[in-house]
Amino acid sequence: MALDNKPPESQKLQGAADSMLATKPEGNESSVDDQADISSEEDFSDVDEKKVLRKMDLRLIPMLALLYLLSFLDRGNIGNARIEGLEKDLNLRGSQYNWCYSFQYPIEETEAINLYGRISPLHLCSRGANASGQDLPSIMIAWGTVMTLMGLVKNYKGLLIARIFLGVAEAGLYPGCAYYITMWYCSKEGQLRQALFFSAASIAGAFSGLLAFAIAKMHGVGGLEGWRWIFILEGLATVLVAIMAFFTIYDFPETASFFTERERAFVIHRLKPKLSSGIRGRNRNLLEYSLINASVLGYRLPAVPVYCTAAIIAIGSAWVADKRGQRSPFILFYMSCMAIGFIICIASAGRGLPGVVYAGVFIAVCGLYPAFPGNITWLSSNLAGSYKRATGMAIQIGIGNLSGAMASNFYRPGDAPKYYTGHGLQLAFVTTGIISVLILRFSYQRINKKRDLEGTGDLSEQQLADMGDKSPGFRYSL
Repeated sequence: MALDNKPPESQKLQGAADSMLATKPEGNESSVDDQADISSEEDFSDVDEKKVLRKMDLRLIPMLALLYLLSFLDRGNIGNARIEGLEKDLNLRGSQYNWCYSFQYPIEETEAINLYGRISPLHLCSRGANASGQDLPSIMIAWGTVMTLMGLVKNYKGLLIARIFLGVAEAGLYPGCAYYITMWYCSKEGQLRQALFFSAASIAGAFSGLLAFAIAKMHGVGGLEGWRWIFILEGLATVLVAIMAFFTIYDFPETASFFTERERAFVIHRLKPKLSSGIRGRNRNLLEYSLINASVLGYRLPAVPVYCTAAIIAIGSAWVADKRGQRSPFILFYMSCMAIGFIICIASAGRGLPGVVYAGVFIAVCGLYPAFPGNITWLSSNLAGSYKRATGMAIQIGIGNLSGAMASNFYRPGDAPKYYTGHGLQLAFVTTGIISVLILRFSYQRINKKRDLEGTGDLSEQQLADMGDKSPGFRYSL
């Protein structure tokens, strides 16, 4: 169970955080947080780093993955409910279903930007007790309650209003979880954990249809249609997990009871630079990061083999990327795979080659899942300071996820069976994302070279720390 009191030693370490932000990192991964051990004279050779990481992995990642799995499950189960008769029973006409499906996304992501761009960073940067650990299960209870009540709607207006409230309730979950990971792990370890967490969506996508099919067999129980039971039972499951999460999610390393005192000091030591709130200036290149997100988040296919394969590739690729300390080459490769997949779909559509079309879709989805956690980790590595990182990640994810609202209308029934419009729009998005990756990499390379030549001048360590990622001593991750 998470502890509520902030230990005295973390207050002492907090004061040293800002001065360490100016440290120039070595190696490929250039975010400052990985190099805390280089700039400190404190010796932690007696601490087994691998053992500490295993502790964190076992205590943090499974619960975060479960939260996101349920979120993804609840968000997408309206499609399964439609198959089981929702549209007919609520007498939906024309584009009313599409409005109910897609209207959640702009509400959700706008609210996410508001939450993590203004409120949560204040709490997270002050690192008060229960600032993050208790927020996540609270979010779960809110959306689980809305999901349960959605099983009682009587008409289009009721369904639309419920979806709006679901978007508001779910808004902070993904940005919150993604940011929460950055407050425990260094950037050199971040992508693997982001991939493990994000891959929960693959599991939900693979098996949500089977689960909904089984639940729908309750049609007539209590006088309710089967699709209503999908909402009710999945919503109740979310609430139950949320209650459990209050006792299993830890706030921050300094309040984690599963560490020994020495391990706790070591983890805080590794993350000292991340404890600083940093400068609140303009976040560089957020548009490009958001476009990359938009290009990889707009495609969904309920096929078990595809999602299971994509999850394995995402985790394996993240492991390699962390070892190499590189982000953009992997993102570029997998986005190119997505582009190839959609080109195959376009070239083979309507030619009586369903196997080839499926292969194209398979390749596209297998490129999607490794690219997304890579992009999230890349941004978090290149924003120094808690405030900027929290705000930047919220904006990145928020704007990027708006593609979900658009993508739901890409594949229109009238375009069957070729779906040239849908495949073409997806290809255009991916192409835009590839260009954005190249712009970011070349921009960062130019800035890093310029800073290598100019040096830090006569600026003090505190001045360099206050500048965050704009410091001449900071090097952007490539």
